Amino acid sequence: MSSRPPEVGAGAGAWPTPRPDLGLQEGYHSAQVPVAVRLNTNESPYPPPREWLEALMAEASDMSFNRYPDRSARALRLALGELHGVPMESVFAANGSNEVLQCLCLGYGGPGRRALMFEPTYALHAHIAHLTGTEVVRVRRDEGFRLGPREAAEAVRRESPSIVFLCSPNNPTGLSESRATVQAVLDAAEGALVVVDEAYGQFAPWSALEVLSDALPLVVVRTYSKTWAMAGLRLGYMVGPPAVVQVMERVALPYHLDSLKQAAGRLALRFSSQMEEHVAAIVAERERLVEALRGMPVEVWPSDANFVLWRPLAKPGAQVWQELVERSVLVRDMSTLPGMEGYLRTTVGAPGENGTFLAALAQVLA
Repeated sequence: MSSRPPEVGAGAGAWPTPRPDLGLQEGYHSAQVPVAVRLNTNESPYPPPREWLEALMAEASDMSFNRYPDRSARALRLALGELHGVPMESVFAANGSNEVLQCLCLGYGGPGRRALMFEPTYALHAHIAHLTGTEVVRVRRDEGFRLGPREAAEAVRRESPSIVFLCSPNNPTGLSESRATVQAVLDAAEGALVVVDEAYGQFAPWSALEVLSDALPLVVVRTYSKTWAMAGLRLGYMVGPPAVVQVMERVALPYHLDSLKQAAGRLALRFSSQMEEHVAAIVAERERLVEALRGMPVEVWPSDANFVLWRPLAKPGAQVWQELVERSVLVRDMSTLPGMEGYLRTTVGAPGENGTFLAALAQVLA
């Protein structure tokens, strides 16, 4: 279907035009290529427990699908609050963590306000801010893709943002922000909301959840897509001060979270031990990938997430990406991000998938 507007006939009015401030930015997407091993979107290689699916199907059989869902998602928020040791009023849930980010930009961004981010980082932070009319301010990390407390605080004071985005572990680098950096940003963020995006938080050595307080302008965003293996259901949430949650509830669409999704998220929390086993298995495979890559002609970064960032030294990254696809292995080409030309990112898969990737890469680099 063509994206061009139709020809306007005689007597017809002018064709509506989109907002001029949208510019030519494209929507966020990952390459979808038919391959045997797909390691480009940071999904869990393991499905949710069969017992979870059975419990969800049993509960779904009694749902009144002709009725609207619980608008406040009370049961889900109560369960998440219990998981994190906070009251329900400190939790907001939405359709994936990206909708949480969108609500944060709607509530605290907008025209005349600025969102600060440290690049390279998750592209959706800038994209969502732009779509909500929020000015995007980008500050570059150092050559090792790290962000020190002093540099972060100086940027916050200099730019006077309304929102500060920190991604920890950072996507695509895999590096966690230190507690000192988060604290420095909080100390400098007078009048700004600090958003720590922990989509990969369960893989990391520490969490900004440890810093949360109703007296601090800090929220932590989590997702069910990675460690809970529910990417296909699109569920995410935020933990933060009740005052921020109240703003989220005002900007979210009514009944935005359907009944099945609410039940799926609540029931998943019964199987935390299985999730933790999967996290441990993925971390072990991650270290195996890093060690194997260090024995090849590539530059590889340490990771606190479920992916590994690397750059081939003997061939251009785009060529390596294509030759891997020809061997039915798909990784993520990160070259479109600033300062990341030639970089590739590999999701940690199941042991067999990782073995196939390493064998294919060895052939490509030979």
